[in-house]
Formats: sequence, C-alpha cells, structure tokens
Amino acid sequence: MDAEHLDLLREALPYIRRFKGKTFVVKLSGQVTESSSTMLSLAEEIALCHQVGFRLVIVHGGGKQLTELAEKLGVQQKIVNGRRITDSDTLEIAKMVFAGKINTDILSVLRRLGVPTVGLSGLDGNIVRARRREIQRIINRETGREEVIDFGHVGDIVEIDTRLLQLLLQHEYVPVISSLGADDEGNVYNINADTIAAEIAVHLRAEKLILLTNVDGLYQDVNDPDTKISSLTLSEAEQLMQSHHVAAGMIPKLTAIVSLLKRGVHSAHIINGSRRNALLQEIFTAGGAGTMITRE
Repeated sequence: MDAEHLDLLREALPYIRRFKGKTFVVKLSGQVTESSSTMLSLAEEIALCHQVGFRLVIVHGGGKQLTELAEKLGVQQKIVNGRRITDSDTLEIAKMVFAGKINTDILSVLRRLGVPTVGLSGLDGNIVRARRREIQRIINRETGREEVIDFGHVGDIVEIDTRLLQLLLQHEYVPVISSLGADDEGNVYNINADTIAAEIAVHLRAEKLILLTNVDGLYQDVNDPDTKISSLTLSEAEQLMQSHHVAAGMIPKLTAIVSLLKRGVHSAHIINGSRRNALLQEIFTAGGAGTMITRE
C-alpha cells in the first residue's frame, strides 16, 4: 500500500472513532438503484461503513423506475412541484416496483457482500403510519398558476414506529425500507422517500441523513456547475428554498432536511450516489463530496 492510501486511512480514522455506533439513515434515489454497476459500487461503500461499526438504515424510492414502467403500461403520470399524483393504477405499479423489484435488488447485492439485511416497507411493523393527503390549493412552480390538486393515493406521515428498526439495528442488521405506508384501515399510500427517510432519522435520533441523488449537491444556479454549495446552515437552506434558485425536484429534499435539523438530527448531506466513492468521501474526509447542511 502506497503512502497516499495510508494517508487516506489516517484521515478516515478520527471519523471512524467519532461515528462508531451512531445511526446513519441513507436514502437511495431511483437513478442510483437502476444501474447494477453503480449499485454494486455503492453497496461496497455501505458494507465498509457497516464493518467499521456504523448503524445503517437504507430507505429507497424508485420514481424513475416507476415512471418507466408506467409508460410501458400506458399509465399516464403527472408530477406537480416535484410531487407525483398517484392514481389507483400508479399505486399498483408502485407496490410492484418499490416493495418488489428494487427492494429485492438492493438486498441481493448487499447479501453478496456479506451484509445482513432485512427488506421492509413502511407497512412492516407499522413503521410508517400515514393518512391520505388532503386536496390542496397550490401554486404550480412551472406555470405560476394556482391549482387545486388531488394527489390521489399519496400519504402524509402521521407517526413513525421505530421498535422493529431498533430491534434490527441492535442485532447488526441493515434494514432496507421502501417508500410505502398505510393507515389504520390498511389503505396503502405512496409516500415521498425523502420524507420517510427524514422522519425515520428524527425518530431514531440519527447522527446523519444522507440523500444519494443523481446530482453532486445543491447549487446557487442550477445551470452553473461552478456554483455548487459545499456546506450551508439551516437558515441559509431556508433562504435558498425561497429564492427559487433550486430545482423543483430538490424542494421535497430541502423541506424534509429543514424539518429534521430543527428536530435534532445533527446534519444532512446531498451527494451524487452515481459517483464512485462519494459516500466514503462525504463521511471520511473534511472536504466531503456534496452539500452538507447543519443546524448552525
């Protein structure tokens, strides 16, 4: 091993000491999970974090795969302000894609690397109790017009029950959770995976929430890659949301991050999950790889 690699190990050591036994909630986007090579590389990074003693909870969406399958089946999709309207046909596809294919694919690659995993949805152990989202009057960011929107089978979180997750983490399992929840009558809802990840992070009193996306972080100007923001505070994140300089798809992420930082999670990170070693770089180096948002 050459001197450069030894220096990297030295840099990582303080972070290993600091975070051993701490809980990280890692959210995977659909873009990250669709490529088998990317998923394998990311799984290796997750496996390393598990081996050095971090407690990991994986939450995944799958919006890209849902959209692709819906198009193949002729089910039209509508997304408003980064939020999907989920009709009955779309809900059935979401069940197949989220709790079926994607969850199983993630479990498979982690098992190959010797990571003990358990595949779940928000229904298992009543992890995510939800209610149907009420009809809303919103301003469409694309058109600038006010619209009355029925989001269909989209749920808002009422309660998070972490008992099952705590039990699994105590026995060194890595829970892998798809973004579905249900109400007390058993009605299933499609719930934004960023929101689920954020709420689970709060209720587990997690050290970090790490959002793996298909972009390198947040930008002052979404069209200028040189304006990437390496770090910002909670108040700066709120200002960025109001400035309209952030893409619509990032609004749910920032909304969830602002909420969880106010409720006790120490930091949140947005990184490019498709870039090799980005997760390790973000956790184990001072410079990081994406955007870190902290309370102060």
